[in-house]
Order: sequence, then C-alpha cells, then structure tokens
Amino acid sequence: MEPVLRPLIVIGGSLVVTLIAGWLLDLLLRRADARHPETPLWDLLRRCRPPFRVALCTALLRGSYRQAGLLPDHAFAVGRVLTLVLIASTAWLAVRMATAVVDSTYARYASVARDDARVRRVRTQVTLIQRVVTAVVVVVAVAAMLLTFPPMRAVGASVLASAGVLGIVAGIAAQSALGNLFAGLQIAFGDTVRIGDTVVVDKEWGTVEEITLTFLTVRTWDERRITMPVSYFTGKPYENWSRGGAEMTGSVFWHLDHAAPVDLMRERLRHLLEEIPEWDGRGGGLAVTDTTPTTIQVRAVVTAKDADDVWTVRCAVRERMITWLVAHHPYALPRVATTPADPPPTAPGGPGPAGDRHGSAG
Repeated sequence: MEPVLRPLIVIGGSLVVTLIAGWLLDLLLRRADARHPETPLWDLLRRCRPPFRVALCTALLRGSYRQAGLLPDHAFAVGRVLTLVLIASTAWLAVRMATAVVDSTYARYASVARDDARVRRVRTQVTLIQRVVTAVVVVVAVAAMLLTFPPMRAVGASVLASAGVLGIVAGIAAQSALGNLFAGLQIAFGDTVRIGDTVVVDKEWGTVEEITLTFLTVRTWDERRITMPVSYFTGKPYENWSRGGAEMTGSVFWHLDHAAPVDLMRERLRHLLEEIPEWDGRGGGLAVTDTTPTTIQVRAVVTAKDADDVWTVRCAVRERMITWLVAHHPYALPRVATTPADPPPTAPGGPGPAGDRHGSAG
C-alpha cells in the first residue's frame, strides 16, 4: 500500500497547503483593502490568487515528487512537465502583479488629477508600459522553458555564433515591425496622440480607442473601427482636435436671398444658443462671408467643450434657424427668378437707354 499511499499523501498535502495558503493570502488582501480604501491595489492583487495557487502547488510537487514515488518509471518526464508548469505559472503571476500595480497607479492618479488631457496621456503611457512588461515576461518565460531541453542549449550556442548574420537578416525582414515598435514608444512618451483624443485621419473623424506597440484603433462617429499602424502617426500629418485642450469652434453656413434679415438673424442666433445646453458660452457670432449673383453666404460661429458637443450645437443651430426663417421670413430663402429683369434707366428725353444716346452721339 505504501507505493500508492505515498503519492496520494504528497498530492493531497500539496493541495491542502495550497488551498490554505490561498485562503490566508485572500484574507490578508481583503483586510489590507479595508484598511486602505484610498488605493485599489489590494483588491486588484486578489486577481493573483489563481496563478499563486498554481505556482505554489507546482513548486511543492516539484520538490517532493521523487521522494513520493510519483510515476517512478517516468520520473524525468514528470519533473520536466512540473518545471514547465512552474515557469508558466510564475510568469502568469508576474504579469498579474504588474498589471495590478499599473492599474492601481493609474486609478489613483486619475482620481486626483484635474487635467483630462494629462490623464489621457498617463493612461496611454501606462497601457503601453503594461504591454511591454507583459511581452518581456512572456519572452523570458518561453526562453526559460526552451532552455530546459538539452538540445535547445546546443541550438542556442549555434545561434549565438551566427548572431551577426541573423541580426542583419532579421533587421531587414522586420524593418516594418521594428518601425511600428519604435513609433509606439515614441507615441507613448512623446505625447503626440493619446487614448481618448479626437482625431481626423484620411478624412475620417473619430476617437482614439486603443494604442498598442504596433497599431492604433480609431472609433468613428458611426461606431466603425479604423485600425492603423502607429507609424502612420509619426510619419504623416493628421488632425488632433484634443491637442492643447478639447474645446472646439464650429461653423454653420446658410445660402440665402439677398433680402435676408441679417440683423434679425444675429439676434435670433443669440437666443438659440442660450437654449442649447451643449453651447459653452465662449463665443457665437454671425456674418455675411460671401455673395453670388443669386444668393449670399451667411456663417455662424459657435463653440462647445469638445468635438461631440460642437457637432450637436452646429446641427441644432442650422435646423432651428431654417425653421425660424421658413415660419417668419420665407422671403429670405433662395429663389429662382422666373420674371424678366427690370430694364435699365433711360436718359431724359431720349427714346432708349443712356448708353444708346451716347452711342448715337458718336
């Protein structure tokens, strides 16, 4: 019975120790969270319980599987599997802990910061830092797992011997990927574009929704997602409406008849803006900006706190002004002339226009 009981006792004991340790860890984290409600770190660290349990249980089994006689005919394979699981679970735990620290730091900063642009910049930076840390941990874990196989060590030595040639080849082949990688780091720390910024790229207006080390996602006003390489934002011009502040100024145009009551429209515009809650009160005016043989172009300038609100204000002013003109001043709307034009004035005592009199005198 000993060859059967010993592995069962070791496995059961490892599971019991793991469960007790996980329970104690969760208890300590909950008490720390209750004592320090100003930071979400301790509550976020509770997400580390699953990888902690896996790593602890695997470490206990890895240290006692030979004494326990666990599958003695396949002891080497068991040790290799436990080592791989231990490396993977340790990497998982490290990623969870780093994510908890980063998220806690950003949450505390966002709760006290007053500058929305600065908050978005920090959010972009911590997101990219978190992705870099995750990528580094995963690469190191995969490398450690591969090095547990003796044949891979010989491969590693041969790779190091030809590292110069391979580096040149890899640099040429991955030129685009490396360019996007460095562009992502430049965006993260250069503060050129941030998550939440309103941008116009390729004549598409939208909000930056996600930034990674290789691509950037813009959510358009109609809920479409445009995915672009981050190198686009370091090598080509684009509009960033949130740069230097989110306030926006918008224009509304009307094409009206020459008899349009411009002064009354100015007064009406002031009343309309006071009725629109999205208007921020910074500015609002109306002027005739152009004229044609049949119409005049009237422009109204309005302001709002961001791009979404300025769009709403523009649409509301355009609609309500047209409704007001139709109801009270329909003559101001553009018309197509269907009657003959008035003849030019004639010269006193002459039968025809003044121009004809001068022509006959010649």
